[in-house]
Amino acid sequence: MIDMQGVYKTYPNGVIAINGIDVTIEQGEFVYIVGPSGAGKSTFIKLIFREEKPTKGSITVNGKDVLKLKWKQIPYLRRDIGVVYQDFKLLPKMTVYENVAFALEVIGETPKTIRKRVMEVLDLVGLKNKARFIPDELSGGEQQRISIARAIVNYPKLLIADEPTGNLDPDTSWEIMRILEEINAGGTTVIMATHSKEIVNTIKKRVIAIEDGLIARDQHRGEYGYEV
Repeated sequence: MIDMQGVYKTYPNGVIAINGIDVTIEQGEFVYIVGPSGAGKSTFIKLIFREEKPTKGSITVNGKDVLKLKWKQIPYLRRDIGVVYQDFKLLPKMTVYENVAFALEVIGETPKTIRKRVMEVLDLVGLKNKARFIPDELSGGEQQRISIARAIVNYPKLLIADEPTGNLDPDTSWEIMRILEEINAGGTTVIMATHSKEIVNTIKKRVIAIEDGLIARDQHRGEYGYEV
């Protein structure tokens, strides 16, 4: 699914975000990415879907050599990757239905297919009854559930969640985690960056800790204690 070997990332201002990472993530895994602010978590995630390009090293995602992709090929890589952001990134003037449908419209799906699939994922996240609402009419937790629906509507093999519970209250955070676990149980690989020690220690999955651009710890479920 994902293979990084000898990966480095230095930004133009000289900041070394990733300082030599070797890691493999298999299809169907659920992996937490943890570490202090500025440790390299966001860069690690951005490298996976080619928002950033490494300074050195090799990255393979879904069998594709990410470094060798031409610009016109990058959208095809991203069709297999859903991304959920902490700040939702919903289109404010579109309804819930339109926000989710947009991801299918851009790849040319038929209206009939779009309607069927959009209502399926809205049902999965428990918001089928809010299809005609706009984002401002929803709570933060509801907006995050819509962003998850949009991320999975085209059946991605990989779901990346960047601090998906960061701005949410505890009860809503656990609801989001239930949805992510359900998506993972269906075979989708989930990579989740988080600062939540409680979530990591309660819902035990593989933990990759990044510090100073390096993998400081890679704990598979059940190996030993979990700490963020």
